[in-house]
Amino acid sequence: MPSIINESAKISPLADIEESVFGSRIVVGPHSLVDSFVKIKPVGGTGDVLIGSHTIINSGCVLYSGNGITIGNHVAIAANCVLAPVNHEYRSRDQLIREQRFKRGRGGILIEDDVWIGAGCVLLDGAILRRGCVIGAMSLVRDEVSAYSVQAGNPLQLLGWRE
Repeated sequence: MPSIINESAKISPLADIEESVFGSRIVVGPHSLVDSFVKIKPVGGTGDVLIGSHTIINSGCVLYSGNGITIGNHVAIAANCVLAPVNHEYRSRDQLIREQRFKRGRGGILIEDDVWIGAGCVLLDGAILRRGCVIGAMSLVRDEVSAYSVQAGNPLQLLGWRE
């Protein structure tokens, strides 16, 4: 299925958005920016990558479709973040990991409106970033983050709240 890029969105000619062979949709909303060296790769499932309006994905980010990524409006994702809503199966010693396919999903990744994600963050399957939260640089997000909270680290720790 071909990508759907709104005519007012800006996609760097140096970004790499692969088309899905399994039917995943990649949608980029109005006035959003996908910067240089961003990679959007349909892999590990049939989830869609849905990017809202006025959202910025900065250089060096990698988004795997996996179990799906939904990014709201007015979201800022700093450089070199990885969004990976998929996990390899690995339990069997009798089979190569890459032959074991993928684990059952935890619901993909959901990023609500007005979220800021700092540089170098990793978001995994099941991450839910509620409206207005801030994630500090180099953090790992695996679960739900409260609305308007400011959190950072690995493990993620509450630093405070937006006023």
